Amino acid sequence: MTSTDLPDVNHLPPDYQNRAVLAEEVHARPPEALETPSRTTYVAVLIDPVDRDQERTHLTALCNAHGIPPPAPNANHFTADLGALRIKWERHGEFSGYTFVTPGRSPTPFSDPPVNRLPAGWLAAVPGRTIFAAHVKMLALADVTLNAELLAAHFGSNVLVGSDIGNGAGQAYTDFKIDSRGFGRFLVLNQNFTPRQAGRMLQRLFEIETYRMMALLALPLARDYAPQVAAMERALAELTEDMAQPGADDDALLRQLTQLAAGVHKSVSATQFRFNAARAYHELVKTRIGELRETRIPGLQPIEEFMQRRFSPAVATCTSLAQRLQQLSERVSQASSLLSTRVDIVREHQNQMLLASMNRRAELQFRLQRTVEGLSVVAIVYYLAGLTGYVAKALKASKLAVDPDLAVGFAIPLLILTCVLALVRTHRQLEQAPDP
Repeated sequence: MTSTDLPDVNHLPPDYQNRAVLAEEVHARPPEALETPSRTTYVAVLIDPVDRDQERTHLTALCNAHGIPPPAPNANHFTADLGALRIKWERHGEFSGYTFVTPGRSPTPFSDPPVNRLPAGWLAAVPGRTIFAAHVKMLALADVTLNAELLAAHFGSNVLVGSDIGNGAGQAYTDFKIDSRGFGRFLVLNQNFTPRQAGRMLQRLFEIETYRMMALLALPLARDYAPQVAAMERALAELTEDMAQPGADDDALLRQLTQLAAGVHKSVSATQFRFNAARAYHELVKTRIGELRETRIPGLQPIEEFMQRRFSPAVATCTSLAQRLQQLSERVSQASSLLSTRVDIVREHQNQMLLASMNRRAELQFRLQRTVEGLSVVAIVYYLAGLTGYVAKALKASKLAVDPDLAVGFAIPLLILTCVLALVRTHRQLEQAPDP
């Protein structure tokens, strides 16, 4: 009794919303089973996200013309038989791949490719821009005489790269050149591949070249930005040297550093995605080469060695420039922080001097105020003494025994004491009043 025959008495909890998608990811873009002999054409095109719907529409039109169901709306890979032609479509993050397979061998090397069986103009109308294209001819090793003449017939006098693949189950040869029609060329000799193994090996060869080209998209960017990075490095060195000079204009230096930081940030933003993608694609290339399980053929350079000598240095150039930009950004940030700190210290010192000056002025004002208050007391006493004299004279005129001079003389000390006490009380109230 199998597990499927057991009564369904227990149910799983609700599925995570993306469970089915994540589970199917390991089955995405499976390799095609290839019979030997056969001819294969592979085309990879860079495609913008806005053209994805147009891509599906173009593929659907081909399916409708042959009376077969088109790909599902959410599919990222699709295979179909179009009579004597088998087509496979794969959607990747930045590009899409089209594989066309026809059984049998061509009369001459790389003649009558599978794409000749497509409707006229269909391939040229595929949305996107070609990043890689190649013809592959797969023959049984037992059916050919492997010698220099056979390889020359397929690749002319070009320098060949080749090796045993699949632990000796077959051989792969290429010159990594693009012919006059825009296609690369591979010759694969099958010794004992199964159809599935043959399909996997061809897919790895296609992915090696496609990922290599995707990684190298960063190389023109690195070459364009290298002079700018060198100029910014020199500018930072000059600014750092100016910072060390006594009497430097810190505000002017800070403005220049801010402008330099903006330029560095702009360069990082413009290149970061492409440089990161180059590193990721480089790792994929190395992984796919390892999956080929190469063995050296005497006198030929294997694919891994070719990539190490020709491809890895180009990726290293991009990686180096990305690191220089990152280090430059950090150095600019450090210099800006240092200069900002120095400017803050100078301004703090200036503020302290200003506060000390304000304290001295406040003290002088306080002393002046005390002096003015003393003079005010004298003036007030003088005024009140005058009023007291008038009152004493009025009392004398009323036949009272009052001496105006004596009255004023005795009143002056009392008036002074009263004014002083009133002034002290006012100061005390101001001191005890809460701060606004």
